[in-house]
Amino acid sequence: MSNTILSVEGLRVQFSLRGKVLNAIRDVSLTLEKGESLAIVGESGSGKSVLCKTFMGLLDANGSITAGHIWFGGEDLTQYTTEKQWLGIRGKKIAMVMQDPMTSLNPLKTVGAQITEAVVLHQGLSGEAARAETVRILGDVGITDPERRYKQYPHEFSGGMRQRVVIAIAVACRPEILICDEPTTALDVTIQAQILHLIRQLKEKYQLTTIYITHDLGVVASVADRIAVMYAGDIVEIGRCEEVFCDPRHPYTWALLSSLPQLAERGDELYSIQGTPPNLFTEIQGDAFAPRNPHALKIDFVKRPPYFEVSPTHRARTWLLDPRAPKVEPPESIRKLREGGLWK
Repeated sequence: MSNTILSVEGLRVQFSLRGKVLNAIRDVSLTLEKGESLAIVGESGSGKSVLCKTFMGLLDANGSITAGHIWFGGEDLTQYTTEKQWLGIRGKKIAMVMQDPMTSLNPLKTVGAQITEAVVLHQGLSGEAARAETVRILGDVGITDPERRYKQYPHEFSGGMRQRVVIAIAVACRPEILICDEPTTALDVTIQAQILHLIRQLKEKYQLTTIYITHDLGVVASVADRIAVMYAGDIVEIGRCEEVFCDPRHPYTWALLSSLPQLAERGDELYSIQGTPPNLFTEIQGDAFAPRNPHALKIDFVKRPPYFEVSPTHRARTWLLDPRAPKVEPPESIRKLREGGLWK
């Protein structure tokens, strides 16, 4: 019996901007297993957030799904057309922790009132029972003296504590899937570790399936079961965490891993990916990463590569995996990462 909780098949998403069409998601297929942690990584603009917003019906008014399916709970979410339909999914079944906790919270309402709204709407509690549940959840997310904090406003909380409140609102909905969109952005390293540890704890306690959206592979090394690498609206490599870190196969994954600061030697210049992502207003020929790839083959500029299977759980979309392709060794930094165990 399948343990798949969400399945994406051939998804395409477009945005209309000033009379032009931007192809934000290009034929993405993905499965999410119940209880796992999936990290979706890539540069800004690669389509990570857009992909996850389609799971909740949160695309902007000028965005639309033009092909594909999103299967969840036996239904195809791409067929949802009304807000009433999405309210049965959004928050209740799939919840999201947004990037900036300050803009996610209402500055005119107390923290307790904002969490209680989710408790009332999705748990069906009211009055003192809803308030008690809110106080309990505040304690669960690591906020000390929750009775007092319940009455305070967002501006009275630090950045890390506001992030905990946003997580509390999402957990109060009792979702099956929790999407964390850059959950550690703008937080210092110590607080980042605390927030990631908190999400791991809540995942176990509330039996959540989690999706992390981030541009930083270093952030997800300790929390992800699988990693999907996105570039220009496409998943170019996907595999278990140790497979992507220790045996990456796509040149873009090599470049992302080489950018990790912990791989740099003292005094050396930090690695950066040359060039810029492609213009998604135009049709992409071949491999989207080819113009930035020092190992690009002629065919990379002509024909889009299919997925090549590295293992039953690991595949990558690169012509370098074709049996006819010349053998190209990954950068020295990848060997250091693998042998030094720096990803753990």
